[in-house]
Amino acid sequence: MPQILKTGEKISEAEVLEQAAQILAAGGIIAYPTETFYGLGADAANEEAIRKIFAIKGRNFHNPISVIISDEKNLNPLVRGVSDNAKKLMTAFWPGALTLVFAAADRVSLLLTADSGKIGIRLSGHQAAREIAARLSHPVTATSANLSGAPECSTAAEVAAQIGYEIDAIVDWGETPGGRGSTIIDTTSTPPAVIREGAISRSLIEQNTGIIFK
Repeated sequence: MPQILKTGEKISEAEVLEQAAQILAAGGIIAYPTETFYGLGADAANEEAIRKIFAIKGRNFHNPISVIISDEKNLNPLVRGVSDNAKKLMTAFWPGALTLVFAAADRVSLLLTADSGKIGIRLSGHQAAREIAARLSHPVTATSANLSGAPECSTAAEVAAQIGYEIDAIVDWGETPGGRGSTIIDTTSTPPAVIREGAISRSLIEQNTGIIFK
């Protein structure tokens, strides 16, 4: 079974997050909380670790994997540019359950983009998710911590039941909100395109940004 990283009398939140980052830095795989479900985390700069994600989930390499960053300043090295519409979306809904798709910079692994030239990026609304990425100093993969086609997980116990024997650790932060996954918007087109309507509704985004989608 995986190591369970959980705050308590003898371990602080900061220590839990630092342990999680150290596991990622060593090429390990963790499950960690986000503002929707538990995510399956690998160092997004480590191709061997990314391959483990595909193997654990039983995921096809033709499916891209998005990433979580710790701060907006970490966006530019990953993308070729940020459109005015993307800036509006970021201002209105980051940090939050909004994954934005950008043209990927050359440094981004083709495993993450599925050779599409595009990368999905989110500034998570969950402080622990952002802090793990900050302590790692790299983006963290943000695919859901479950087998492909199986239900997403809102608790550490659910993660352990599905994929526990395949990962190194679970950051147990209690139950996550669940509901719907992050909304995904492709900002490489004009106007942007809604790829998946999730936790943040299309109508709410239009109301707050003035963007009218295709």
